[in-house]
Amino acid sequence: MLTNTPSAHSLTLLAPAKLNLFLHITGRRPDGYHLLQTVFQLLDYGDELSFSLRDDDQIRLHCDSPELSGEDNLVLRAARLLREHCDCNQGINIELVKRIPAGAGLGGGSSDAATTLVALNQLWHCGLTKEQLAAMGLSLGADVPVFVKARSAWAEGVGEHLTPMLLPAIYYLVLTPACHVSTSVIFSHQELTRDTHPIKMAAFLAGQSRNDCEMLVRMLYPEVNAALEWLSQFAPVRMTGTGSSVFAGFQDEASARAVLEQLPSDAQGPLKNISGFVARAVNESVLTGF
Repeated sequence: MLTNTPSAHSLTLLAPAKLNLFLHITGRRPDGYHLLQTVFQLLDYGDELSFSLRDDDQIRLHCDSPELSGEDNLVLRAARLLREHCDCNQGINIELVKRIPAGAGLGGGSSDAATTLVALNQLWHCGLTKEQLAAMGLSLGADVPVFVKARSAWAEGVGEHLTPMLLPAIYYLVLTPACHVSTSVIFSHQELTRDTHPIKMAAFLAGQSRNDCEMLVRMLYPEVNAALEWLSQFAPVRMTGTGSSVFAGFQDEASARAVLEQLPSDAQGPLKNISGFVARAVNESVLTGF
């Protein structure tokens, strides 16, 4: 059972997925990072992270997906970064149950890293503020700060300038094709649009937005194109981040699940092995309590 009430020695938390309700790329900095505008929508669906203090100084990660247990996992990097910053010698056991698909534009790795920073700040008694943790997390990934601050938000810069938003509590059907989209490949591609004129929040609320990566990803990944075409039969559809996941909003959970049940389980071609889930949009995650 997930809880946001820690004991002195352990804590289990949901690391939520996110959707980019739109994504405009407005420029590129000299260091290569892209400037953007987006809305991060948090979901009540995600990975599960459990933390328990050790009697030594070891940081140990166990993940139910063995391929994610390597030393470069963002969870381990976040734990080491925080411990180095705080000059702490406390060890930790971390259990990671993965539900958010990798390479899907749902923020799984960034959310795991943010949850690790916030949880260990608590268990190790580091005493850092959310602003300090968010600044630290930015070195791990541009999406980490929004998960640290734990609120759905309008974002600018490289994703670190955040303005909390109150968004409708609707249900999203999220489909993930059986392909892994490389963010670095998309952002370095010569065909990517990088000069979209910045918009105001009112323009987004009026429906005047898009995902600047979507056309390129559809061209490079037929699986994403097929998922967008299939889901568009039922509701307006968009890709999140650089993909591969696509999503559509519904007013109630039953309507979203009814569409999910129509997803062909024996599909061949681009829709083969596509998966999906239904989640509720939330304005805050459990990390707001820390």
